[in-house]
Amino acid sequence: MKMVAAIVRPEMFNSVRAALEADGIYGMTVTEVMGRGAQKGIALRFRGKVMPVELIPKVKIEMVVPDADVDKVIRVIRENGRTGKPGDGRIFVLPVESICRVRTDQIDPADP
Repeated sequence: MKMVAAIVRPEMFNSVRAALEADGIYGMTVTEVMGRGAQKGIALRFRGKVMPVELIPKVKIEMVVPDADVDKVIRVIRENGRTGKPGDGRIFVLPVESICRVRTDQIDPADP
């Protein structure tokens, strides 16, 4: 099993979520986060003044999926989360060693 964590633009989240669901990926944790990457923030105009914004709102999507689904998940996120401009986000893939159910205390190995 792998954890796929994707940082995407907030306006792209609904299309990414819908595409993941269309491909059978339903379980996810979604968090509103702030961050910056290579673009180092943006400059906005407010009442005639330029205001630097160093941290930009993003959405973080985390999913634990079987190893066989990782490439499919990455493809779906890239195809549906891309605008072609800096700030589209990143995708991280991490190994999952085990899974513990809170309700039952059942501990499962990560490999089904």
